[in-house]
Amino acid sequence: MSSPKLLAFSGSARRESWNQKLVRIAARLARDCGAEVTELNLGDLDLPLFNEDLESEQGTPAGAKRLKELMFTHHGFLIACPEYNSSITPLLKNAIDWATRPAAEEKPLQAFRGKVCGLMAASTGALGGLRGLVHVRAILGNIGVLIVPDQAAVGGIDKVLTADHQDLQDGMPRTLLQTTVSEVVRLAGLIANG
Repeated sequence: MSSPKLLAFSGSARRESWNQKLVRIAARLARDCGAEVTELNLGDLDLPLFNEDLESEQGTPAGAKRLKELMFTHHGFLIACPEYNSSITPLLKNAIDWATRPAAEEKPLQAFRGKVCGLMAASTGALGGLRGLVHVRAILGNIGVLIVPDQAAVGGIDKVLTADHQDLQDGMPRTLLQTTVSEVVRLAGLIANG
């Protein structure tokens, strides 16, 4: 049996982002469940703001090509997204927009269709980014991604991380994250093994 391959990334490029920390924890949990995980920082892709004129004049940016290549070779995604004004971050939305643009040899939405995704968010606030995840879920669902029903919105992240910031303390937030990750790994395994 093939191991499921997951691409893990955050909707934040900030170095000390709570969501970067959360997605790293999720990636480790997924590895513990038997998945191969590639961690990606969207900020490293240097994606310009999506613009069809730019695309037609200069072609697809190298970062967008790299993102799509990674998405093509993975069975699912672990995405942590901070909430910006009750919605999705510009960084994540821009990355999704570039990845939906098909090259001549690609099927429409090839980077997304048939993939499984687990969503999570972290915030120092009480809701943990929950409102933003509603929009992320709607966008991904509309482009063919199967999003697992469970999700982890970790409120008060600054209080529930372990002292070294490498894990969540035992309790409901960790249980929600583990449940979400385990289901993504299970479904990605079914995809990987046809």
